Amino acid sequence: MPEVRLIDEDGTHIGILRTRDALEMARERGLDLVEVQPNAVPPVCRLMDYGKYRYEESRRERESRKRQKAVVVKEVRLRPKIDDHDLATKGRQAYRFLQSGDKVKISVLFRGREIAHQDIGQGLLEQLAEQLSPVAVVDQPPHMEGRSMVMLLSPKTPAADRSEAAQPATDESAEAGQ
Repeated sequence: MPEVRLIDEDGTHIGILRTRDALEMARERGLDLVEVQPNAVPPVCRLMDYGKYRYEESRRERESRKRQKAVVVKEVRLRPKIDDHDLATKGRQAYRFLQSGDKVKISVLFRGREIAHQDIGQGLLEQLAEQLSPVAVVDQPPHMEGRSMVMLLSPKTPAADRSEAAQPATDESAEAGQ
């Protein structure tokens, strides 16, 4: 590469120089000559402190990884013959998981002949979905996975709360007009 298009550390275009002259200019300023676009004609190079650039880039990556939240799926298991009080306890447990920002997988496990009464399991899952509706949205409606019926809930976002809050208001106003 006999010639390069040179950009200085401030981002201003210097011009097309011989590679040797660009390297000399970088040495004078105590910077590195970094090839930015090798496929351009002539190739584009930039004067920069490459060590500082790599350090700042790694810091940005670390910060973005810190802000990311891993999706955690907690599971609550039920049986079709569960008592009302036990169901309420499981509901409170799921409520706590949703409040902390985790998704919740609710499973109704069927054993033996219980599999014939899937409607009971469906009713339990729908009852829990209704109980948790203030803080949860149903991601996956109840469906069978082997010998268990599964439903997936995720916590409501503030934006979803606003859109749902606006929707019932229009329904109520339509009912009031009748």
